[in-house]
Amino acid sequence: MSEMRWSERFEAAMGSLAARSHQRPWVALFVTLLLTGLGTFCARNLTLNADLVNLLPRSFQSVQDLEKLRTRFGGMGNVVVAGIGAEPEQLKQFVDDMAPRLATLSEVRFVNYQRPSQFFEQHALYYVDLPDLKVIQDRIDARFAWEKEQANPLFVRLEEAPPPSLDFSDIEQKYTGGANQRLSGQGGELYYLDPQERMVVMLLKAKGSSADLGYSKQVISQVQDFLSKQDLSKYGPGFRTEITGTFKKKIDQQGVITGDLARASSLAIVLLLAYLAFHFRSALSVGLTMVPVAAGLVWTYGFVGVAYGQVNLLTGFLAAVLGGLGVEHGIHLLGRWGTLRSEGLSSVDAVREAFKHTGFSALISALVAALTFLSLSLSEFRAFHEFGVIAAVGMLVSVASYLLILPAMLGLVSRWGWTPRQHQSQSGPVAMLARFLPRRYRAVSLVLGVALVGLISQAYRVTFNYDSTKLDDVTLPSVRLDRRIDHILGYSATPVVVLTDSEKMEREVVNQLQARKQQSGKDSTIDFVGALEDLVPQQQDEKHALLQAIHKKLARIDPERVAKETRADLVRAQKMTQAQPFTREQLPVSLRRQFEPATGQKGGVVLVYANVSLSDGVGTRRFTKEVRNLQLSDGSQVSAAGEALILADILDMVAKESPRILVAAVLSVFFAMWMTLGSLRNALICMLPTLLSIAALVGLMALLGLQFNYLNIVVIPVLIGTTVDAGVHLIERLGGPGADFATVYAETGKAITGGLLTSAIGFLALVFAKHPGLNSIGDLANLGFAVNMVVVLVGFPALLLLVDRWRNKHGATTSTPGGDEAQHPAPES
Repeated sequence: MSEMRWSERFEAAMGSLAARSHQRPWVALFVTLLLTGLGTFCARNLTLNADLVNLLPRSFQSVQDLEKLRTRFGGMGNVVVAGIGAEPEQLKQFVDDMAPRLATLSEVRFVNYQRPSQFFEQHALYYVDLPDLKVIQDRIDARFAWEKEQANPLFVRLEEAPPPSLDFSDIEQKYTGGANQRLSGQGGELYYLDPQERMVVMLLKAKGSSADLGYSKQVISQVQDFLSKQDLSKYGPGFRTEITGTFKKKIDQQGVITGDLARASSLAIVLLLAYLAFHFRSALSVGLTMVPVAAGLVWTYGFVGVAYGQVNLLTGFLAAVLGGLGVEHGIHLLGRWGTLRSEGLSSVDAVREAFKHTGFSALISALVAALTFLSLSLSEFRAFHEFGVIAAVGMLVSVASYLLILPAMLGLVSRWGWTPRQHQSQSGPVAMLARFLPRRYRAVSLVLGVALVGLISQAYRVTFNYDSTKLDDVTLPSVRLDRRIDHILGYSATPVVVLTDSEKMEREVVNQLQARKQQSGKDSTIDFVGALEDLVPQQQDEKHALLQAIHKKLARIDPERVAKETRADLVRAQKMTQAQPFTREQLPVSLRRQFEPATGQKGGVVLVYANVSLSDGVGTRRFTKEVRNLQLSDGSQVSAAGEALILADILDMVAKESPRILVAAVLSVFFAMWMTLGSLRNALICMLPTLLSIAALVGLMALLGLQFNYLNIVVIPVLIGTTVDAGVHLIERLGGPGADFATVYAETGKAITGGLLTSAIGFLALVFAKHPGLNSIGDLANLGFAVNMVVVLVGFPALLLLVDRWRNKHGATTSTPGGDEAQHPAPES
């Protein structure tokens, strides 16, 4: 009973505060103006940051490694300039003309536009191990001996046999896939050109990092401005240029997200205004509901500006969601105030009574939702953590704004003689349900019960989608073009990187990664590994001496006396054995620069190229395990760095934390309602429709083929926190003295319907987003609200009636909230 007395005192305090604000409206509105001005000032510099790196805490090794990479290496990725729509010779001329000039741009470190194929072709035998070189020497000796025999007129061969081959392709095959061959194109085109696509590309390495959106815009603008001033007509009719790569894709994807959030917020406002106009049939009522919501959002984002300074992919659309959730309080409060006024109460008494009971219910639901959102703050995933904190603050601020502003506004409009429109509570769909349910509650309970059991039985089939390409807008021109680049290069344009401090460390890292690749066999996710130290073969002096000896013998073989089909092999072998030893500094400049740190930085890198898509979460997680935690001989440990590892950590974190967060959300809701309602039984009853609808939603997802992902999984705790208040409002009203089911349900059910619809509106706007990740959040949330609406408006009241009639029939002394038998129409026959 002590909890009940506490709650009653709190109810009375809320009613008194509202009445005081009603009686002194100008004071309350002046305070509102000050708080709104402060919120606007604090939120003025808020920006959207959609970079995946910002979704993980700085303590993560993958984040720290990536920051080191960006400092030392300038980050990964390129600005890719593509020339499209010309013949191969014209495309090559375009590259020859543009590459040197693009390299002079202030934000470009270098331009990679040709493969180092000639260098690696010439020095190919230096990459062959000494034992295999001796095999080659033995074959040449055999051929030389055969040639001598053929030249001897006295020699008679008893059996016709083919001459010893000068083809070394079987030995070359052993070294296929090495970095020298892959980076050189393995004997292919010198330029990065695809004749069928009629496209050639240049890879521009920028001085800065693509993580800095402002810098990305600067370097892309510089390249675009340069290209716009060139006369491209000389490369043929229809020739054009396009830009893609990491920098361009980040700008375009940021633009999509920003546009989606702006459209979602605008659409949410329009839909909210339209629904409120339909709900209240009064423009002034719409204004009375929306002004506290708008003020609350400004206060909330003022807090965000102070606490975080930016919003991420998830928190960016919270304005639309919080707007819908906040309007729900206004529907309940204004609707209750209007009903009390129509019953003859004065404006101040109606305000006191509405905020005493309905306002307290709104506070309970806001507190419960806030605690549910705070369960997300337990996550190390910053997107979830910040979403939880901001949403929790927003829910409490929303109730505070209504408590401060709505009574004051009602006080003013009452003085001006405004009275609310009289509503016919006994008409409309909800009123029809109010009359139907007491007559058919058994059938309704049975049908919905069977349906819920059927849906819940399918919940185990729902799956998690790890493919991040499903969460990005792959229809963007820059994204579509980027996918064609890897095909032209012959390998991934964005490898992951292991930072090294010495040449010895480079070679050791390469050896370990190659050993892991060999150990995994065909299941390995590593395509190839490259490092400058590895591109400079060992034992070059010994190999050079052997190659000189081979060359002397090859030089004595007359190409004209060799069969035509092997003549090219002989000429090629003669050239390859002439190659001289080389050092790191003698590697082609275009190749060497790919491995060199940014200006002023020291150390080297090992580039690790994947043979799986680094947008596919499953493949990325496998790849991550293969390139992490390399144990060096000095006892130290190093790992690869790159955005692929960030994605893998995000997926692992969401998979690991989701069960814990969901349990925390359910428990926080339960204990919050238990404490505020003062009744364990009522808390369990209020939670029942939410838990059933969540379980049914998961089963429905399995039937519809919908999947969870690392973004839309946040919808589940959101639904828990935002749908439980419907049960609170029903229980609070039906449990009142002399409550009549039909009357209470018609009034409260209409408010609940409006609340659920306005809560869904914020998410409904995301259904029309271009970004698939935001789109999946909208789809899942609205499906959840639809399921909850059926459960809470049809199934839950039918269950309350069923339990109440059963208890009355068996002579129970207490009843379920909703009144006794005399308060209901006759049960169904």
